[in-house]
Amino acid sequence: MERILFIVPPNVSFESFVKPAFNERTVAKTTGIYGSIVTEMPLGVLSLSAYLKQNAKVEIRLIDFNVILNKIKGFNFNCFSELFRSVLSSKEWKEYNPTIIGISTLYTPSYRNMLDLADVSKNMFRDSQGEKPLLELVRAGNKKEILNSHRSWITKEKILGNKTFSYDFINDLDEIPFPDYDILELVEYKEKSIMSLFPLANEKKRGFPILTSRGCTHRCCFCASHTVHGREMRYYSISRVKEDFTRLKERYKADVIIIIDDHFMSDKKRVFEILGVIKGLGLAAFFPSSLALYALDREILGALKSIGVDNLVLSVESGSNRVLKEIMHKPLNLSIVKKVISDCRELGIASDVSILIGLPGETKKDIDEALDFLKTLNATWFRISMATPLVGSEMLDICLKEDYIRGDYMDCDFKKPVICTKEFTPEYIKEKAYLMNLELNFVFNGDMKLGNYKTALKGFENTIKVKDDHAFAYYFAAKCHKKAGDNDKYLQYKEKYNQIIGQSEFWKNYAVLFKLLPLE
Repeated sequence: MERILFIVPPNVSFESFVKPAFNERTVAKTTGIYGSIVTEMPLGVLSLSAYLKQNAKVEIRLIDFNVILNKIKGFNFNCFSELFRSVLSSKEWKEYNPTIIGISTLYTPSYRNMLDLADVSKNMFRDSQGEKPLLELVRAGNKKEILNSHRSWITKEKILGNKTFSYDFINDLDEIPFPDYDILELVEYKEKSIMSLFPLANEKKRGFPILTSRGCTHRCCFCASHTVHGREMRYYSISRVKEDFTRLKERYKADVIIIIDDHFMSDKKRVFEILGVIKGLGLAAFFPSSLALYALDREILGALKSIGVDNLVLSVESGSNRVLKEIMHKPLNLSIVKKVISDCRELGIASDVSILIGLPGETKKDIDEALDFLKTLNATWFRISMATPLVGSEMLDICLKEDYIRGDYMDCDFKKPVICTKEFTPEYIKEKAYLMNLELNFVFNGDMKLGNYKTALKGFENTIKVKDDHAFAYYFAAKCHKKAGDNDKYLQYKEKYNQIIGQSEFWKNYAVLFKLLPLE
């Protein structure tokens, strides 16, 4: 029987973990301040595990180093390799002695961690070496022969030999068993789950990620999801979706179904059917991967609201029609954006808007015009990210062709710009993104403008929770408490704001720039 060990590397680079940038979420440990890490359930691994267990005699275990980094009270290692070696050399894993090790890497900051893990694993275990290709590897007697001959396995030798590769997808997704959540320590995925990134999502509820489809027909230049699931849509049947949701509720006590499809809105009729299943089971839903805005008409939004969706992630990406159409190739125009956010407000649905700046071909004028438009939206919250040339994306091809990359794009994570064009530098984009964050979320906060102080306060206090030296969060939270008549909280936050401003030139300069008046 094969003994398989799946390993999920840290989804952050070592440098970002031990020396988080000013614009990153942080966490305090006994040995210092570190970058905060989100623990997403590795759904791809769970599908692989379930498929293998259904079709072969295997034993499967999992190590998720994101969970480990969150659990440890102090970090006493000079590099991630030392952590990997320490964990893998424990009695538990030495006795397990896996015959196959699979390292699951989806994000570019994990790339070097994957290489280090492979090196450590290779030196510690003897013979360590999508669903269908992995099953064939497990079943094979001569595993090297399968790796060398199978069209879906990529090896160094094949790359050097200019071999071509192709997917071997399962077209009928119902063939893939229910994800193997049992290989996880489920409790470790709750506190730092993906829902914790969204201040208005009810992260106290028990959410489970799941796919109802695979694939995306869009061709956004910054996206590389097609390299994982392809461009053609494949679906689980509605009966299978209902079966999976029912099991999540009854066996795992799920409250929220976290749907992470790349393009959930591809079939409107199917969307209504799935929302009906969720409503019938008394569950709620959350969509962290966003939903296509052009499909969010009033009828769909009303159906979402009826199942308890009170916060929508909206991938607007830019406030410039030119950038959306000519650079991003995104099927969206700004009139739709305004309509969707307006409808969300009327229905009581918070809007969490994602914006991306610093793409090749974008200009400073584009960014400024986009900002002017975004100020008119009165969205609940904005997430300003910096363009990252992901492996497999059209944007990376453009950047490599035009020699636009400065630094190592394998370590970038939407917080560290590396694109340098004739129009802007990485330093300009980094500063501009932070200024836009302060301007849209604090100085011109939509809910404060509309007098929705309770809602605005949630965003400010969530910021304080993850960044307790954020002067603007204390300043505007204090103003909200003043408006709400909570004088004690107002004085507490006012004192903290004044303390930070008095000690930090960084925050003092921003307060002067945005002309923040002294709190009364």
